[in-house]
Amino acid sequence: MKRRQFLFLASSVLAVPYMRASLGAAADCIELTPPVTPKRPKRIVQWGQVRVDNYAWLKPANWKAVWKNPSVLSPNIRAHLEAENAYATAVLAPTDDLQRTLLAEMLARSSGSDAPPPYPMGGWLYYHRFHRDSQYASWYRKRRSGADNEELLVDGSLRAQGRPGFKITNPTPSPNQRLFAWAEDPTGSEHYNIYVKDLATGRVLSNPIENAYGVFVFSSDSRWIFWVYRDANSRPTKVFRRPAHGGEDVLVYQELDPAFLLTVSTTASGRYVMIRTWNAVTSEVRLVPGEKPTETPRVVEPRTTGLVYSVEDWNRNLIILTNADGATNYKLMIVGESDPRRANWRDWIPYKPDTFITGMRPFREYFLRVERVKANPRLVVTDIRDMSEHTLDHHEAAYVVDIAPHQEYASSNLRYVYQSPRQPKQWVAYDMATSHRTVLQTETVGGTFSPDNYVVERVYAVAHNGSRIPVTVVRHRETKLDGKAPLMMYAYGAYGYFIDPAFSSPLLSLLDRGWIYAIAYVRGGSAEGWDWYLQARQLHKKLSFTDFISCADALVHKGYGRKGGIVVYGFSAGGLVVGAVLNMRPDLFAGAIGEAPFVDMLNTMSDPSHPLVPLTYPDWGNPLASKAVYEYMASYSPYDNVAPKAYPPVLATTSVADDRVGFWEPAKWIAKLRDDDVSHSPKLLRVEMGGHGGSSGRVAELRQKALFFAFSIWAVTRHCT
Repeated sequence: MKRRQFLFLASSVLAVPYMRASLGAAADCIELTPPVTPKRPKRIVQWGQVRVDNYAWLKPANWKAVWKNPSVLSPNIRAHLEAENAYATAVLAPTDDLQRTLLAEMLARSSGSDAPPPYPMGGWLYYHRFHRDSQYASWYRKRRSGADNEELLVDGSLRAQGRPGFKITNPTPSPNQRLFAWAEDPTGSEHYNIYVKDLATGRVLSNPIENAYGVFVFSSDSRWIFWVYRDANSRPTKVFRRPAHGGEDVLVYQELDPAFLLTVSTTASGRYVMIRTWNAVTSEVRLVPGEKPTETPRVVEPRTTGLVYSVEDWNRNLIILTNADGATNYKLMIVGESDPRRANWRDWIPYKPDTFITGMRPFREYFLRVERVKANPRLVVTDIRDMSEHTLDHHEAAYVVDIAPHQEYASSNLRYVYQSPRQPKQWVAYDMATSHRTVLQTETVGGTFSPDNYVVERVYAVAHNGSRIPVTVVRHRETKLDGKAPLMMYAYGAYGYFIDPAFSSPLLSLLDRGWIYAIAYVRGGSAEGWDWYLQARQLHKKLSFTDFISCADALVHKGYGRKGGIVVYGFSAGGLVVGAVLNMRPDLFAGAIGEAPFVDMLNTMSDPSHPLVPLTYPDWGNPLASKAVYEYMASYSPYDNVAPKAYPPVLATTSVADDRVGFWEPAKWIAKLRDDDVSHSPKLLRVEMGGHGGSSGRVAELRQKALFFAFSIWAVTRHCT
């Protein structure tokens, strides 16, 4: 079946009466009857307190089985989701032409060839590209000398045929370049199979690795693949080693604590396979020598609560990026390879309270560290010959610098990607020896686009406790700051995750229509350092929400928008911000978009069988173990705090196979909003088949953006009482 057919075949039939009712003058104000969500009260008692959940039945008893195979979803829940899709389609029918126009604009700007330039590896150049009108990339290689024709490694479009939610990740050549491997998710459930192709014969080896998490690496001798197993609870729990040409798996490491994530990688030199376990407050690293890949992994430093560290090797030493000794924003330490215990770590790059070290990348003769200062990145290069340093400077108000994933360790040539909200991606080669920069490629934007037509600003809001909250704002240069422009605000504010102010060609469709777009760097993220995250977790989480409201009020005061003219947008944990601020200040907003929104927080965090719940206790707290956490969480959990008041229109999207934020969370939230919204504005739910990110494929992703933008325009321009 094609995407959306499951759950939605009935949509076209159910939508007919709704769509007929929605046609005609002032169609966006005609009230359509939403689906009736049956109330089946469930009494829940925690810490002697009782709450009643009328819509708990929307979480299927076999929810883990549904994540893997949505066809086992119960008929009554399926029917309800079908009705929700039909209603959303009907309500938004007046925007169909606008959605098509927006999608056409987005496709016209996208050449489909926005893949990065080829990266060198040995005697080859590796690259991928999108064929015309294709949703999925294909991967190739050709001789570095340019003497041979290109060689097709994997055809993404061909492998995606008939497979909804399909995704390829981690395409990787072996170090000897005789093999090529990739991880493939056929359904969007994020349960991957890993395939290996013999490049001498062109044959994909039989018996792929199954139930994988998607991450894997080759050993430096190309004889083995180290890969991460995804268990029945969708958690990464084991690292296996398998012969690269096929054979039996050998268990290398098993993580027994559900409060830790697990991944595998190689150090930049390729000398070690690295197994890292971590959560927000603690980590542990094991190393396997590349030249002896069957050896038992060696622990660098056993896990100690509160100690977070990661490791690279550089010229027979290990470099440790860590928060040791109270280095909240991290520092770099150095230790010999022979005995890397914590007791032997020595300071190298000392801790600076105003500088957050976010990453590192060693080369044979140079060492690169990535810092964040005042919510912008900075690259610092150290020359091993005299240990001198120099910095790569960039001067826009807000920008992104990403280190390219593929580098040549022995080279002085650093590859990175530069972009800003007004500057399309530039792939840059930087010679660390000469400080010379070469732009290898710039993302192509079709039409009449010019960066000079747009303005990027960094403004600040003042929180109730005096903290200055950075906000990145982008607008068309002709958009006046008179308080009349519609404003879209985005936030995440969780897990210390930083939202890059990246370039988005689809966003131009809003900016060219006079919209202003803002990213609010509320606490809970790490824009101003790791302490920015620590300030807004557990019993202080509400700071994320009050920060957002402060940003909205400040933008209105400065003329970037108007009260009642803002659309708030958040993804996943950013949906928690959306739901909370809607409950706190619905008067600010013309509309709200929750993409896979985390809104049924209290119920989810009270279920330790959910694969992410034990992992995120350091972030949110444990309402099963602490009455104080329970009461605090109950005071802001969006679903539990919907109340009789006037809410704006809301669009929530979700996916049945999403094993991070269950589809029942937004389904319950939408039902509760309909119950209590005294304005009776539309509350819409759109359900798909994919995973946590929703739509799969390049065009499908643009189609979803067109839906979000059309909803936003509709919400701001509708005049209903």
